Amino acid sequence: MAHSPRNSFLKPGIARKSRSKTYGLHALYKKNKAAIAAAKPEGPKTITKTVGGAKNGNTRVIPAVKAPRYYPAEDAPVPKANRKTVGTTTLRKSITPGTVLILLAGRFRGKRVVFLKQLSSGLLLVTGPYKVNGVPLRRVNQAYVVATSTKIELPAVAENIDDAFFQKKAEKKDAERVAAQKDVDDKILAVVKQTPLLKAYLNATFTLTKGQTVHNMKF
Repeated sequence: MAHSPRNSFLKPGIARKSRSKTYGLHALYKKNKAAIAAAKPEGPKTITKTVGGAKNGNTRVIPAVKAPRYYPAEDAPVPKANRKTVGTTTLRKSITPGTVLILLAGRFRGKRVVFLKQLSSGLLLVTGPYKVNGVPLRRVNQAYVVATSTKIELPAVAENIDDAFFQKKAEKKDAERVAAQKDVDDKILAVVKQTPLLKAYLNATFTLTKGQTVHNMKF
């Protein structure tokens, strides 16, 4: 017994059910696409035919498959080609190892930190140091920092710290972070103590009062 049509038209050209819904009703997903492709190899795309007439060139190249006479009312969506390439983030000229930065966002916004180095991800590796203002080793985006004119002679620190250092680890590996933080703090504090008031400067929180504009200030 013949069943009723699986789809119908509300108006000419407007189907009641979408193409994806009709696809499921016909169970087209059960077909083996690989077997169909293997059974029907791709043939030539064009055919050369002989034509009559002395002025027609004798031959003519035509498509092997004739284009359909009618086209669907809605075009199938085609994803746009992504032409973006992954490059290395360019570090601002005002940010160099040892530069004191002001954090503008995040949990420690307003804090002053010391810039250590740029990681392979393009993020900045900074620290308070932790013993001075409570800011641990962190990664920050350079778009959310203000570089100051204050700079310290940075010793060789954090050479083994990379982006993998900040991935989530088990509790038994937290000792590695504590040891790394202590090593960095001890080396930086030895340099900070040589400059008067530098420790107090790093511990002070940056704030703005009424009438102050950042772009007119020199840090």
